[in-house]
Amino acid sequence: MNDVVETERLELVPLTEPMLAALLEGTRADFGRLGGFVMPDDWPDAHDDRLLRFRLRQMREEPARARWLVRAVVLRGEERPLIGHVGFHGPPGVNSLKAADAVEIGYTIFVEHRRHGYASEAVRALLGWARAQGIDHFVASVGPQNEPSLAIVRRLGFREVGRHWDNEDGEELEFELAKAPP
Repeated sequence: MNDVVETERLELVPLTEPMLAALLEGTRADFGRLGGFVMPDDWPDAHDDRLLRFRLRQMREEPARARWLVRAVVLRGEERPLIGHVGFHGPPGVNSLKAADAVEIGYTIFVEHRRHGYASEAVRALLGWARAQGIDHFVASVGPQNEPSLAIVRRLGFREVGRHWDNEDGEELEFELAKAPP
C-alpha cells in the first residue's frame, strides 16, 4: 500500500500493521525505519498508545480498513520528523453521525509543532485523498474547549450539527462538511 499523500510541507504516511506492530510490540527503531521518518522519543503518550493499539487490532481483523485509518504527519525535508497523526475513524459509515456515506476525520499535531498551519494542511490533504476515493461527506468531533481545533474545522467549512458524549474524550461537538473547503 503506497497511499502517501503529499502537500507542499508534509507527507501523510499510512501507518501499516507491520509499522504499528513494531512500535507497540517492541522494536521502536523499526517503526521509524519502516516509515522513513524520525519519531519523537516521548511518543506515543498514553492516549495515543491506546488509539494505536485499537487501530492495530482493527487492521489485523480487517486489513482493507487500514487505508482509512491513521497516518503519520511527517515534515518534508532531510530530517523528516514525525510531527503528529491524522486519519479517519474508519471507512465510510464509521462516524459519530452514523451517516453511511461519510468518514470522520481526526488529527493531532504535537505541541512543539502547533500554530504553523500543519493541522489544516494535513486535514485538507486527507479530505482531498478521500474525495479521490469518491467520498464527499465528512464529519469531525471536537471538544467544546478545544479552540484551535474548533477554528480549524470552522475555517475549512464544517458546520456544527450536534453533540455527543465520548467515553474517552467527554463532550464533543459534531461538525459536518458536504462540500469542498474554501
